[in-house]
Amino acid sequence: MQLRPIFLFFGLFLMPWLSYGQALERYSIIPRPAQLEPRAGDFVISRSTSIQVPVSEAGLKAIVDTFANTINRSTGLGVSVRDLNPSAAGSGNLIRFAPVTDTTLGEEGYRIDATDRLVTIEATGPKGFFYAVQTLYQLLPPDVLQPKITAGGSAEPSLRMPACRIQDRPRYVYRGLHLDVSRHFFPVSFVKRYIDLMALHKFNTFHWHLTDDQGWRIEIKKYPKLTQVGAQRRETIVGHYDDYDPQVFDGKPYGGFYTQDEVREVVRYAATRQITVVPEIEMPGHALAALAAYPELACAPGPYTPATKWGVFTDVFCPTEQTFTFLQHVLTEVMDLFPGKYIHIGGDECPKDAWRKSAFCQQLIRREGLKNENELQSWFITRIDKFVTGKGRRIIGWDEILEGGLSPNATVMSWRGTKGGIEAARQRHDVIMTPGAFCYLDHLQGDPAQEPMGFGGILPLSMVYGYNPTAAELTPDQQKYILGVQGNVWAEYLPTAAQVEYMVWPRAAALAEVAWTPLALKNYDDFSRRLPAYFDRLDRLRVNYSRTVYDPAFTAKPTADGRVEVAMAANALSSAIRYTLDGSIPSGESPRYEKPLLLDKNTSLRAAAFADQKPLSQLAKVQKEFIVSLATGKSYTHLNAPTTGRPDKGAMLTDGKTGGMGGYEVADVVSFAGDFGMVIDLGQAQPVQSVQIGFLKYTARNICLPRQVDIAVSDDGKTFRPVLTSKTNAAEGGKRGFARLPFEFAPTTARYVRVVARNVGTVPAGLRNPGKPAQLAIDEVEVR
Repeated sequence: MQLRPIFLFFGLFLMPWLSYGQALERYSIIPRPAQLEPRAGDFVISRSTSIQVPVSEAGLKAIVDTFANTINRSTGLGVSVRDLNPSAAGSGNLIRFAPVTDTTLGEEGYRIDATDRLVTIEATGPKGFFYAVQTLYQLLPPDVLQPKITAGGSAEPSLRMPACRIQDRPRYVYRGLHLDVSRHFFPVSFVKRYIDLMALHKFNTFHWHLTDDQGWRIEIKKYPKLTQVGAQRRETIVGHYDDYDPQVFDGKPYGGFYTQDEVREVVRYAATRQITVVPEIEMPGHALAALAAYPELACAPGPYTPATKWGVFTDVFCPTEQTFTFLQHVLTEVMDLFPGKYIHIGGDECPKDAWRKSAFCQQLIRREGLKNENELQSWFITRIDKFVTGKGRRIIGWDEILEGGLSPNATVMSWRGTKGGIEAARQRHDVIMTPGAFCYLDHLQGDPAQEPMGFGGILPLSMVYGYNPTAAELTPDQQKYILGVQGNVWAEYLPTAAQVEYMVWPRAAALAEVAWTPLALKNYDDFSRRLPAYFDRLDRLRVNYSRTVYDPAFTAKPTADGRVEVAMAANALSSAIRYTLDGSIPSGESPRYEKPLLLDKNTSLRAAAFADQKPLSQLAKVQKEFIVSLATGKSYTHLNAPTTGRPDKGAMLTDGKTGGMGGYEVADVVSFAGDFGMVIDLGQAQPVQSVQIGFLKYTARNICLPRQVDIAVSDDGKTFRPVLTSKTNAAEGGKRGFARLPFEFAPTTARYVRVVARNVGTVPAGLRNPGKPAQLAIDEVEVR
């Protein structure tokens, strides 16, 4: 079929009767199609509409039946599905699914030709038709995705779909999302919901991380103790890994696993949504749950228990014949459950301590002519690769499998940046790109002080969208080995389904467009303008998605007269920012931000983006604390230089901004390897009677409170008179956070205030790292 002239979606050549804004409103599709020609008019689905499909093609018929049922469930229209009759093309209001032979579409491509009377959907097979249906859902009103009939008036129900012509196919053959169910377990019902959302975004691979140190989550008939013992941990660490010193545990047994029947159910369910499930069975590291069940598979006798906290553990599989027999039996059962081409065998974060200490491993290294333990890991992976390949499958491993030499048939999943993927592609190995800086959806989405708990690192929506999996430094021949891209969702800090959804959406939608849309058509501004309609769809699906993209951005600076000026900027889609100054949650009646605010006292500022009177931000989330004192905006000198890791960037200690923390991230603090000392020039002599200092207590990272604080004042900046020496508790552990310590003294008059905080020197006994060099970290210093 010869195509008509194609108009690129949101391009410069939109039909003259459509404005830019109208086009965005009418065709809010994610991921953006490869080609879209807007047309005037709408196709209206009503009770008289019928759907035609060749009923002899069972796979296609099932897809179309689901489409019709979705429409009927949400509207009550009762649209019928009939056998394909090409002669009826011009006879009425009709949706026609027509298989074609067209190599330009490929296996996953499709065409939609929609006029006001006829919608024709063409593809070469079920995959293309399935993706066409996902596009149809996004052309229809969001209500079509509701699980039950939408309440309405007496009018005859109908659905309007804008007329258009689309020809579409994906950029990459591998478009994946991952889910870790070992650290926290999620029921089959949520796994299916996760797959449903993947399907709507045209992902085609679900990477199911089933085993790790904290739990073995898949039933293996030959080894029942894997789930009897390995699926249960006695308790779980509370909060973030570094939240408490010493660490705190909840004392509650935690477990869960999937039976083989449940696994088959998930695999079948995913297949109906054109999604292949890739299981991951970790080896040779991240094996503690398996070793708890079968300690004879380790290099030392044990006993072992499933891990109760996160991280990397030195207990790994020992490369004995007994271990390989075990792994081959496990993988045989796994391959019987998962019919897809790939089996993921992990291969990451495998410490070599146990192998170095093992006489057996050292003898094996010599016997096989290996240089070191890295080559032993390569030998281990190669042996598993040969077994899996012999069963007609292929292995995927994390990029550590490159160390010591890459197994011949392995596909590399590059997570430690892009270097491993580039190296593997140059060696002509297939690669799936999933670098943490762009694809780890358990990282924070915005301001660490505002986001719920996550692993750490900041990965905003725009950064996900901006990623290009095909590295420019690869030659065209090497680039063909980049199969695609995957988003990873590690669940250490995601104990509930709602938290998983918050971290995944909408960032996974941005990744879907990375994976599907031609690079030349990607445009973040266009993507952002499609978000309101997209969020409406997620609302209908009751997804707990993040609206961090709408969070107002803050800039603050001290003024010459000692106040703090706070400016806020909204997302381009927000019509207003509303705020409060007393810590209360903003509403549609709260003051509207018009110009920078001038704060003359300590203030708890909350702000949220609004469209008209409707809040767009998560209302209770964005809160900033600002401090105003005699020291605000005043100059000061350091008595000791800050560390290079957390330097003083422009008088941070008197700028009125308080520090923040989330995950492993700390913002707006200045750290010191030794004592902290500063002299503040208040500009003129004036009464003073107190100093308050914000200290970061983060003893898990060796940042302690001081042992003593000395305060002195001066009239000339040269001769100082002491006004206070105060002992503080440098050995205080507990929950990390900011401690604003007050120091009051007899009222006096002075122009200069000298503050010295004495470092304890080494981390005190009773904390996590006793004897290690201690640091001080300072937030804001107040003088009153």
